[in-house]
Amino acid sequence: MRKYVFIGLVFLLAGNTCLAQQDSTPPPKDISLLAEFINADYEMGTIPMGKGTDFNVYIKNISSSDTLMIVDVKVGCGCTTPKFRSNDPILPGKSSYITLGFNGSAGGDFTKFADIIFKTGQSKQVKFHGVAVAEPVPAPPGKKQ
Repeated sequence: MRKYVFIGLVFLLAGNTCLAQQDSTPPPKDISLLAEFINADYEMGTIPMGKGTDFNVYIKNISSSDTLMIVDVKVGCGCTTPKFRSNDPILPGKSSYITLGFNGSAGGDFTKFADIIFKTGQSKQVKFHGVAVAEPVPAPPGKKQ
C-alpha cells in the first residue's frame, strides 16, 4: 500500500512542477512600437451616396531590425473593400500601404473599421468616417422650380 501512495505522490508532484513552468515565448510587441500609421483615423467628409471612394492607410516600419508583413485585412462589412500586398515584406525604415474602398451605398453618418493583421499575430484597427448624402435630382427640362 505504501508503494501505491508513494507512486501517487510522485505523479502529483511531477504534475505540479509541469504546471509551475512558464511559457518562454515572449508576448508579441505592441505594433505601435514597430510601425507608424498615417490615416489610421480617416475623415472622409461628405461623399455622394452610392458613389464609391477610397483612401490609403500608410504603414512605415520604424523598427531598427524587425521586418513587418501584412497577411490579412479584415473589414467590418461588405461595403468596405481592402486592397493590399499580402506577405510583401516591409523592411526597417521602409513604407507600404493598404487601400480601403467604401461604396457609400447607405445615406447618413457612417463609421467603419478594418483590422490590419500582421504575420506576427499583431494587429492594428483603423477607422474611417464621414457622411454620405444623396445628390439632388435635376428638374426635367422646361419645368420651373
